[in-house]
Amino acid sequence: MDNNTVARPYAQAIFEIARDQGSLDAFSASLSTARDMLSDSQLNDFLATPSLTDAKRLEFLHGLFAKAVGADTVFAGGSKQGTNFLKLLLENGRVSVLPAIADQFDTLKANIENKVDVLVTAATALSDQQVGDISSALKARLGRDVSIETKVDESLIGGAVITAGDVVIDGSTRSRLEGLASALTK
Repeated sequence: MDNNTVARPYAQAIFEIARDQGSLDAFSASLSTARDMLSDSQLNDFLATPSLTDAKRLEFLHGLFAKAVGADTVFAGGSKQGTNFLKLLLENGRVSVLPAIADQFDTLKANIENKVDVLVTAATALSDQQVGDISSALKARLGRDVSIETKVDESLIGGAVITAGDVVIDGSTRSRLEGLASALTK
């Protein structure tokens, strides 16, 4: 079973709790920190050590979160719901899925806020004007506010690939050349 499938019910549950408490931003920030920390395979290996009890793992995670972002973070003991969420993940052996939970939580949060994160990968750096034009066009097309991150990938040769949630718009020269080569070989 892939991590996204496992993460979905956990993300939905913690999202509903955060929304009901009016603390979407606090949970989002804590989950983002968790995503960053638990992307480290050494930390995951340590947390999977059989000799550690769930109580010791929880204590370790509380300390780690407190050191990373401060004692009042959701997962540093600053929230009963945050602590209970970590306990649940530990009991079910799902702490390693926290990065996927964070991703899905962010998607749920963006949906309720009518926002979408967009990644524009271009062959060259984009000007502020180009980013603004892309932002305006996507806002009109998607009917949502957009937050754009840009990345340069010289292998695209020219053009850009835009990823907005499940929508991918491939306007790269490389893609067009591959399409032309495919058409010629048929």
